Amino acid sequence: MIKSILLPIDLNHESSWAKALPQAVSLAQTHGAAIHVLTVIPDFGMSMVGAFFPKDYSARATRETKAQMEKWLKDNIPEGVEADFLVLHGPIYKEIIAGANQVKADIIVMASHRPEMQDYLLGPNAARVVRHAAQSVMVVR
Repeated sequence: MIKSILLPIDLNHESSWAKALPQAVSLAQTHGAAIHVLTVIPDFGMSMVGAFFPKDYSARATRETKAQMEKWLKDNIPEGVEADFLVLHGPIYKEIIAGANQVKADIIVMASHRPEMQDYLLGPNAARVVRHAAQSVMVVR
């Protein structure tokens, strides 16, 4: 039985949730499950890149992203569906998996971006989540 659904989104790209959101909402309504919407603030990659950003960049980005997530939930989650959000910071696919474990998700519902040559079947993050997550993963095309 599904009680906890993780919906990873990118606030800057509607394509990351436009088709996955209705699937997550349908599952939540059918099973009486909660939706945990997750967005990830990517890390800098190399530490020397971080030196070009202000010292409070990470805290400020997290605060602003949380405010955007609150608005996104109000605008996109229908009444009667239990939902909350997480904002994590780091490599996207690793944080999606960590978030799924943190909320004890039964399933991860996520969109796949259009394939390009380097990621023929799934986007690189979706493919990694499918390979490494302990949970079932529904990839919505």
